[in-house]
Amino acid sequence: MTTETLPRAQSGQPTDQLSGTPRAGVIDRWIYVAMAVLFVVGVLAGFVPDSIGKMAAVEAGQRPPFPMILHAHAVLMGAFLVLLLAQTVLVALGRTAQHRKLGLASLVVAPALVVVGFLLVPTMYHQLWDGAHGPVPPPVKAELMKLISNSENIMLLQFEVGLLFPLMLTIGLLARHTDAGLHKRMMILSIAPALAAAFDRITWLPTSLPESPTTAFAWPLAAVLPMFLWDVIRNRRVHRAYGIWLAIFLPVAVIIHLLWDTSWWHQTAQSLMGV
Repeated sequence: MTTETLPRAQSGQPTDQLSGTPRAGVIDRWIYVAMAVLFVVGVLAGFVPDSIGKMAAVEAGQRPPFPMILHAHAVLMGAFLVLLLAQTVLVALGRTAQHRKLGLASLVVAPALVVVGFLLVPTMYHQLWDGAHGPVPPPVKAELMKLISNSENIMLLQFEVGLLFPLMLTIGLLARHTDAGLHKRMMILSIAPALAAAFDRITWLPTSLPESPTTAFAWPLAAVLPMFLWDVIRNRRVHRAYGIWLAIFLPVAVIIHLLWDTSWWHQTAQSLMGV
């Protein structure tokens, strides 16, 4: 994300590097900060109350303790969102040199987040599976088997994020020297699909889970809407970053809808988990 500009337009105002139109000033510089803040607030609103409730259940002996890999995932996701916020603030303040230096941290945090995410999926699944196939009363076993079935569906969303996040992040990083407009938008859009896990935990928001994955795709779309609308109003066209993002995001959403809660997928998920 850079604040470089083209030569001044005939109006005398500096022009945006991407569109060549006069910059709108404060909103141009702070819209990405606002998006990062929205993402952080959404994650906190979803995960903090949910985590407090689950920790209380652990203390009461109603569920097993959280595995360390889950804590690592939470720390890395938080680190990435804080890094995203810091990067947008640095660009808004015109501190591009510090922005480039801090950006090196994403080359460590992002791959670690992906690796830990893929390790987390089987860890949490086997915790449920082992509990359901241990010496537990029939009502508890039935409840755990229901949770296992739900987790197999959620696995589709976890794989989606694990594949789409690094792909879109790579597109954004590769564009950082040649297309600042694509770079800054893709850095925001790359993490948006992962926000579904937080938004679907906010109790006052409607959710289609576990019956359908609809809201897991609707909420990320809603989350990026402010940036999209400002872009359309600002540049009077749809930036190609959204086309790239949707070309990747929407087909995957359709595939997940088709696989959701099918016998084939449940069998495949169990094979993937080695049970």
